[in-house]
Order: sequence, then C-alpha cells, then structure tokens
Amino acid sequence: MTTLPRAPEFLRYVLPGPAAVLGGGVSGAGALELLARVGGEGVVFDENLTDQGLVNNFGPQEAAARPLVIHSPGFPKGHRWLRIARESGGVCLGELDFAAAFWPGRILAVTGTNGKTTLTEFLAHALRTIGIDAVATGNIGFPFSRLTAETLAAAEDASNRVAVCEVSSFQAESLEHLNPDATLWTNFAEDHLERHASMQDYFAAKWKLASRTRRGGLILGESAWRFAVGAGIEVPEESKVFSEGKTQDEHLSGTIFACPPQRENYLLAETWWHREGHPESALLAAARTFRPGRHRLSRVATVDGVTWWNDSKATNFHAVEAALRSFPRPVLLIAGGRSKGGDLVGFVRRIAPQVRAAYLIGETSSALSEAMRAANIENERCMDLAEAVRRAALAARPTDHVLLSPGFPSFDMFRSYEDRGNRFEALVNNLGVNANFC
Repeated sequence: MTTLPRAPEFLRYVLPGPAAVLGGGVSGAGALELLARVGGEGVVFDENLTDQGLVNNFGPQEAAARPLVIHSPGFPKGHRWLRIARESGGVCLGELDFAAAFWPGRILAVTGTNGKTTLTEFLAHALRTIGIDAVATGNIGFPFSRLTAETLAAAEDASNRVAVCEVSSFQAESLEHLNPDATLWTNFAEDHLERHASMQDYFAAKWKLASRTRRGGLILGESAWRFAVGAGIEVPEESKVFSEGKTQDEHLSGTIFACPPQRENYLLAETWWHREGHPESALLAAARTFRPGRHRLSRVATVDGVTWWNDSKATNFHAVEAALRSFPRPVLLIAGGRSKGGDLVGFVRRIAPQVRAAYLIGETSSALSEAMRAANIENERCMDLAEAVRRAALAARPTDHVLLSPGFPSFDMFRSYEDRGNRFEALVNNLGVNANFC
C-alpha cells in the first residue's frame, strides 16, 4: 500500500476528512483526484452542472460539514459560497494552492495577457530536450492538481521534476501558498474586465503571483514592467526583458520565435535559461524542434490565391493587434464573440488601418459593427461563422489574407476556442471542394 503524503501544517486538522470542491470542470476533477490520493474525500458543488448529478447548493450546513473547500478559478474571491465557507471557519484554497501544498518538485510559473500557453509549452519542451523531467500544466487544460496526483501515485523521487505552470489572473488572485521558483510574465494589456473591476485590479491579481515568487526569480516583459513601475512598484532592472526595437532575429530564422510577437517569448525563456546555467545552444535547438499548439495564427489553406489564417485562440484585444501586425497589408477579419468588457471603441480605432473589411459574429457583433462604422471600417454582421467565411470568400481577391482572430471568448456560440478553430478550418477546407458555394 502506498504511503499517503504528509499534509502541510495548515491542512493537518482538515485532512484526511471531508472536503467541498467548488466547480465541476477540469480543475474540480483534478482536485478530486488529488484529494483521493492524499486521503481525503470530496463532493463537487456546481451551480451550472446539475444535469451531471452535481450539487448546486452550498450553504452554512454544507460548509460546517466540510471544513476544507477547494475552488476552481471560475469562483471569484467574493463569491457567496466562498464567503459562507470563510464565515464557517473553513480553509479555502484555490486549486493551484491545493496542488502546490503537495507538489514534490520545482515550480516554474508563466503568466501574462497573451503568449503564456506557448511559452509554457516551449519551456517544458526545452527542458525535456536536455534531460530534465518537465511537464506543462495549469491553465493550459491539464490541472496542476491532476499532475500532482499522478506524480504522487508513481511513488518515485520527483524532487527534480519541474512543473511549468501557466497561471491565469483568475488563479493568481487567490494565491496564498504557492511559491514559484521563478515566474515569467510575458506581457500586460487590457483583458478580463468582466471579472476584474479595473486594469489596476487585473494587474493586482497577477502581481499576487509575482510577489510570491522566490527572490531573484521574477522576469517581466516590458509592458508588464512598465505597468508595475507606473503603479509605484519597485522592480529590479534585471527583472525586465528588453525587446523594443528587436523585430527579427536571424539566428532564430525558421522558428516561430524569429519575429514578434513570439520574439519576446523567446527572450523571456532565454533570460531564465541563462540564469539556470543551461547552454544557449540547447535552447536554440529546442526552438527549432518546437511546434506550438493549434489555433495560434496558423495558416489553414490557400484557396484561389486567398490565404486563410486561424487565430481562434485570440480571445482579447491585445492578441488581435499582435496578429494583425504580422501581415504586410490590411486583411479581411472575422471577429466577435462573448464580451469581456474593455474599451471596444479604442480597440477598433487601433486596428482600423490594418483591416480592409470585417465579418462579425456572436454577441458582440452589434457593438463591434457600430464601432467599426464610426472608424470607417467596412463590415457585415453575420448569423454564424459559416456565413462569415462565405461572405469573406466572396469579397476576397487573390493575394488577400482572411484572418479569424475573434478578440473575444467563444462560449456564446462554441464549446471552446478549439471548437471554434476546428469549425473554421473545416469551413475553409470545404471552400476548394465546394467552389460554387455562392
């Protein structure tokens, strides 16, 4: 029988014992796995997934019976269920904190408004190429708690294993126990204002992670560094990665890191890599063999001289602006989705010179259309993605680029950004088959 890992001091009086897991998604499932591994037992409470047999009521009675509460990142700090748990005297932990309490190895955290998934996956890939056991985890869809449970189940020495953990602002804002060995912060721009009251609150959520990083381990992209300095935070100059004016790097030619916006990701990785004493040649070699995940500004096909691009993972303004800078002339843009707040008018004004016409979908299509008319961007509201692809195909001329870079989450029309991107690719690939689509 495998020996149960010893719980840290702050969990001794609630483990082993009953726990409440708030949220029935992947983070909640991971938390349940880790609970079982460390001798606890949990019940999942979820307001929206009662059709799956989950409990949708968490009140004082449930809180008293379950003094340990582990919550998914979808639960903001002020959620009424968390207030009830705290008032009952329970221990409330975000899923990342719970995983970190039992993680036996090192933690390398990655955060930022954009680029963090690519950087997370690249760092794990690069470390593995030099023989270090590294796993990408966290906000990428593989919960840290699940990785921790699987690592403990292996019953092997994992003290040198590295969790390269992507951390969102939703996860960072509740951190109390996770202390990364290093944190790489890619950039900072307007996002998630449907959750955070202001840009200052959004920054403060991410700074919670930065402030918990071990001394000397913080590395910031320029936009994050500038906001920190503007907020009156003293950040060591050596924590900043300089990228302005560096538009292309010949020694990275042939990799995704040769040009912006991925160039800054490589500079961040390179800075940390050097601090660790790893050879530069190994990082370059890893860059040449690295393949990013799908739906990140990738070419789908060229049909009748028109090139179609899938950037479905672009769920905020900053990501769209970065994608548009990759093209030599204005594109036909497919955009729209579920609103996250923010300065929509300002966003549209910034992208106007780079958009020849736009085809708008989803809940934000009306507001986007109004803002685009004011900015003199030709646009059409479309009933769905299929109509947007069809109208863009009719308007496109040979050598044009059509870009799906929505700027918003997908959940108004799709299961995920992957679902949206897959549907887009299927529609584009059918254009050549159904040439008489009009």
